[in-house]
Amino acid sequence: MRTLGLYLLALQQGATGPDPASSDVLSLIARSGPVARIVLAMLVLFSVVSWGIVAYKWVEFRRVRRQSAAFLDVFRRSTKFSEVQAVCRTLTDSPLVGLFTAGYAELNTQLRGASGGAAGEGRTSPANPRPTLRSLDAVDRALMRAAGVEVTKLERRVGFLATTASITPFIGLFGTVWGIMTAFQGIGATGSTNLAVVAPGIAEALIATAAGLFAAIPAVYFYNHFTHQVKLFATELDDFALEFLNICERNFT
Repeated sequence: MRTLGLYLLALQQGATGPDPASSDVLSLIARSGPVARIVLAMLVLFSVVSWGIVAYKWVEFRRVRRQSAAFLDVFRRSTKFSEVQAVCRTLTDSPLVGLFTAGYAELNTQLRGASGGAAGEGRTSPANPRPTLRSLDAVDRALMRAAGVEVTKLERRVGFLATTASITPFIGLFGTVWGIMTAFQGIGATGSTNLAVVAPGIAEALIATAAGLFAAIPAVYFYNHFTHQVKLFATELDDFALEFLNICERNFT
C-alpha cells in the first residue's frame, strides 16, 4: 500500500509539473538554429514531393490496369486488327495500346502494296488469301522497342522515391551531427553539464534524424510497391507481344 501511495503521489506531481507544450516538437523546431531549419526544410520538401509522386502513380497505375483489361477484352473478342485499332484512341493510358500500335504499324509497312494486304484483315477466316510477312523478326523487334518505351513511361518519377529513401536519412544525420556540435559548444560556453542544459540541444538535434526517417520510410515502401507493379506490367507486355506474334505467325506466314 505504501508503494502504491508513492506511485500515485508521483503521478500527481507529474500531472502538475511543467507544461508539456514547452517541450513539444514545434517548440523545439522554433528554437533550432538556421542550419537545422534548412535541413528540416529540405526533408519536408523531399517528403512532400514523394507523397505527390505516390498519389500520382497510384492513380496512374489504377487507370493503366483498368484500361489494359478493357483493351485485352476488345483484342480477344475482335476478328480484325482494324477493329482493335479503332478503340485504341480511347485507351491511350494502357501500355498494351502502345505495343499493339507498334506491331500494327510494322505489319502495315510489310503488307502495304500486297493484294488484300491490309493488316486489319489479319484475323479473318483462314480460307481467305493472305499476304506473307517478309520478316516476323522485324515485328518482334518493333514490339520489343515499344515494350521498352512503355516500361520507361511506367517507371517515370518512381526513381525519385529511391533517391528520397537513400538520401534523406543522411540529410537528417547531418542535421543531428550539426545540432550535437552546437549543443556541445553551448556546454563549453556555459561550463555546465547539467541535464537541463544538455537535453534541449540534443533533443533539437535528434529532430532532424526523425524527420529524415519520416521521409525515407514511406519512400522505401512505395518504391518497392511501384517497382513490383512495373514488373507485373512488363510481364503483361511480354505475354501480349507473344500473343500478337502468334496471331501474325498463324495468319501471315
